[in-house]
Amino acid sequence: MPELTGANKDKLIDDVRVVISDAEELLRVTAGQASEGAAALRGRIEAGLKKTRVDLARLQDAAVVKAKAAGRVTDDFVNDNPWKSVGVAAGIGLVVGLLIGRR
Repeated sequence: MPELTGANKDKLIDDVRVVISDAEELLRVTAGQASEGAAALRGRIEAGLKKTRVDLARLQDAAVVKAKAAGRVTDDFVNDNPWKSVGVAAGIGLVVGLLIGRR
């Protein structure tokens, strides 16, 4: 499985939100069905949705904490090593420039 990047995680979170919303709408539409099986299924789905919402909130919180930590580490590195940071940025700029120039 490919590693999730920040953009992929955001897309995954958005997709999960859409699925949750669709499932909630399905539950509202089928609320009038009186069979015992349908009621039990609705109960399981509602419980699953609640758990998914909690898990999604935890995932978002963890992602924010990791992003802030990475930002602090980067800031500390740049402040402690300004010339290394300039050199690394120049090197990355050179590589990107060469790659763009080849097209």
